[in-house]
Amino acid sequence: MNVSAHVDTFARDHLPPPDQWPELLFDLPELRYPDRLNCAAELLHGQPGDRPAFRTATGPVWTYAELRARVDRVAHLLTGDLGVVPGARVLLRGPTTPWLAACWLAVLKAGAVAVTVLAQQRPHELATICEIARVEHALCDIRAVDDLAKAEIPGLRITTYGGDAPDDLLNRPAPDTPYPAVDTADDDVALIAFTSGTTGRPKGCMHFHRDVLAIADTFARHVLRPHSDDVFAGSPPLGFTFGLGGLVIFPLRAGASAVLLEQAGPGQLLPAIAEHRVSVLFTAPTAYRAMLGELDAHDVSSLRRCVSAGENLPAATWRAWHERTGLRLINGIGATELLHIFISAADEDIRPGTTGVAVPGWHARVQDGDGRPVPDGEPGLLAVRGPVGCRYLADPRQREYVRDGWNITGDTYVREPDGYFRYLARADDMIISAGYNIAGPEVEDALLRHPDVLEAAVVGHPDEARGQVVVAYAVLKEGAERDTEALRAFVKSELAPYKCPREIVLLDALPRTATGKLQRFRLRDTNGDQQ
Repeated sequence: MNVSAHVDTFARDHLPPPDQWPELLFDLPELRYPDRLNCAAELLHGQPGDRPAFRTATGPVWTYAELRARVDRVAHLLTGDLGVVPGARVLLRGPTTPWLAACWLAVLKAGAVAVTVLAQQRPHELATICEIARVEHALCDIRAVDDLAKAEIPGLRITTYGGDAPDDLLNRPAPDTPYPAVDTADDDVALIAFTSGTTGRPKGCMHFHRDVLAIADTFARHVLRPHSDDVFAGSPPLGFTFGLGGLVIFPLRAGASAVLLEQAGPGQLLPAIAEHRVSVLFTAPTAYRAMLGELDAHDVSSLRRCVSAGENLPAATWRAWHERTGLRLINGIGATELLHIFISAADEDIRPGTTGVAVPGWHARVQDGDGRPVPDGEPGLLAVRGPVGCRYLADPRQREYVRDGWNITGDTYVREPDGYFRYLARADDMIISAGYNIAGPEVEDALLRHPDVLEAAVVGHPDEARGQVVVAYAVLKEGAERDTEALRAFVKSELAPYKCPREIVLLDALPRTATGKLQRFRLRDTNGDQQ
């Protein structure tokens, strides 16, 4: 590794041992980055100042000159008033706005480590993330500060933005001069993205400055192929790496602009596409299905690129969208551990019903549980490697995800004879609902925090609109009131709403083997019917 610019060395100190890293590939010339690299400076450098960078549903357009000035202002405040040093972790929380994106860029330009979380996450979740990443600083939209404050995280200094108080980030006096980017190494940790995994305990995925550019220089450059006059938009928040790439990194790398929507459901996306002449769209299959019935009421003629990820894209949805719009949905699979999409295809290379082929710069194969490649047409575990790899923050699950130099994504795939990869299912108990990854054990833990719940099990059930929905099964303590709506309200107070069960089924006992092991397959087979 190169000489670090970090003063706070926690992130680098807690990387996995080198022998647990995946093999990294830098085959493409554009992936051979210099040893000293600050990705924020690189993303902001060289674009004409009068070009639009960020737009909102109703507010003024931010030009590249304005974005650079605001990023520099925040970076001055971070390293001045707030005392953030290179390598310190800074939590970022708020709805998707230009200011959240500017704060993310400022943290990286100042050499600190960005930890972007969802505005929906509850105090218990936020406290766990801050504990794992040893977060001491937070920049939070004033509208999303309550749950962060309620988490009562020891030593956390919260600075709000968007409020009226004199100590609000945007009201503090700051130098009106360019901020010289910290001379970070290309392999200094730039961000920690959290994913729940199947155990419920969040995993921090550490990504380097070069990784941020690598996802733009592989998937975006070779598959998406954006233009500088493109207008990006989409539904994933910046707390998801799918949204961070699609709404910040990819447009900035191309010198394009993005519409950052605080509310980005199908009902908000379609009007935004028409009003802002959006040309590149990022959302989940669920949203594309939902928008089909509303297309006649909106002008979507500006669209030229539509990317689908977050869950499997059914061939029927692909064909319906193509029939109605003439656009060929770009399917893709990515992972928080690998930052963004690594298997995909575009234009005439698309095969509906498949995910695609390995993105240039990436290698992929299907293998058995012992790491041996399986023949084409046979199911197995998807294994990938490329310029970005899984590096969990001080987590023994590193050995599960990385085996023999390959990243094992936890997906069951088939490689077709023509080289295309076809998704079959998750190989673990992850529930994927409307593009959100939901760990059943995490929801179980929340239910078990209710004083009336004795046992709990959570599984995913098929759902036409969302792919899967969360269904919980609970055994109550003797004499407890059988009020499932009260239980749902409790879970909603503990977890982000998208993780909450659509249904809670009360049972006298959970199905178990003779040795006491929970039989989740029996719960999946009930189709959510109450017993």
